[in-house]
Amino acid sequence: MGMTITEKILARHAGKTTVKPGENIWVNVDVLMSNDVIAPQMIGVFEEQFGKDAPLWDADKVVMIPDHYIFTADEKAHRNIDIMREFVSRKGIKHFYDADFLPAGFKGMPSPYPDPQKTSYMGVCHVTLPQKGHTRPGEILLGTDSHTCTHGAFGQFATGIGSTDGAFVMGTGKLWLKVPPSMKFIFNGEMPEYLMAKDLILHIIGRIGCDGATYRAMEIVGETIKSLNIDERMTICNMAIEAGGKNGIIPADDTTIQYVKSRTDKPFEIFESDKDADYELVMEFYTPELEPVVACPHSPGNVATVKEKSDVKIDRCYIGSCTGGKTTDFLAAAKLLIGKTVKVDTYIVPATTEVDADLDRCQVDGKSLREIFISAGCKIGPASCAACLGGPKDTFGRANEPITIVSTTNRNFPGRMGHKDAQIYLASPLTAAASALVGKITDPREFIR
Repeated sequence: MGMTITEKILARHAGKTTVKPGENIWVNVDVLMSNDVIAPQMIGVFEEQFGKDAPLWDADKVVMIPDHYIFTADEKAHRNIDIMREFVSRKGIKHFYDADFLPAGFKGMPSPYPDPQKTSYMGVCHVTLPQKGHTRPGEILLGTDSHTCTHGAFGQFATGIGSTDGAFVMGTGKLWLKVPPSMKFIFNGEMPEYLMAKDLILHIIGRIGCDGATYRAMEIVGETIKSLNIDERMTICNMAIEAGGKNGIIPADDTTIQYVKSRTDKPFEIFESDKDADYELVMEFYTPELEPVVACPHSPGNVATVKEKSDVKIDRCYIGSCTGGKTTDFLAAAKLLIGKTVKVDTYIVPATTEVDADLDRCQVDGKSLREIFISAGCKIGPASCAACLGGPKDTFGRANEPITIVSTTNRNFPGRMGHKDAQIYLASPLTAAASALVGKITDPREFIR
């Protein structure tokens, strides 16, 4: 019996020729990432267990990214960044994307970076990592954030871990993992212009449920997937965790290689699943037959077609996050919004400063994305996680009242975006933009001719 791509990567990093699902193995880690929410806890555990003066296993393989609670007056949020800074300085960590516009000990609401191209700050960790060349095929990337599974889009094993495991990795470079069984999801056929990757992953979750892939490797393949750019592949793997997946993974191809080589000159190894690899489940989709969908409150698995929810009135549209705040997402939204005016408050939150700069660099019909969004009546915020996970009450786009929101984010549990009674519908950027123009959940085909 052959091995899947996930099994091959884990075997290589365990120094074994083969591994099987259910087997517990020690693996060598290539990259460890942490952000401002978990890094302080991880640092505390590291210093308690290894000692304050203990060296890191490899300072060049640790990446620290403040991104969650940045644009807020909350003093505890600012303190978390100060803790990261002090640790990074003492340990010689090279890859730290500091919020340089927020001085140590700062009080009050910080002013955003004046120029997205002239700051060390990047924004959302899961988009920062690939943009800064930290994602490579065949590697193991662990992060203290559940959506670290995003980076399976690069043909690597990537998964989220807790602060204790993160501290252990930081001190040893190793982690004990159980090899997950694999599930394969195949999408064939041409991608219709009214669908996006968000629709594809929601179709999977809608079929198998939020626990349908618990501690499974979700391997996503097929003609449709090969046609997607890196941004869209990241969206799919990003939400593997919403099905309970241990990791999501898309085999590397020319698209992957071209992107990775444009961001880093470090070598990497590409793995592919064997033809006789064993899968616990194989599920096939014919993409041209799929409908635009939304995940209704209060679960990513509560999936319905957009048409079925066309009578739902909305109060707000939110386009942003690691799932739906990438350049491709804003290009899609802009194509629908150009020359029109939104009927509800619409928040635009670029995932990173690079994406923020793309709002000026990228155009639709001769107009920059920023011009299109401003003319349409949208509100544009600085790069960050912002309201995706609620945050302090002064967070940009946060639901402070029991309103109904169409959002391109990844979770819609009660209180996820703020108010516990807010109704969050997860959707693609196309569906979100169409809904913003009508004031109700709307099929993007109404604006695509």
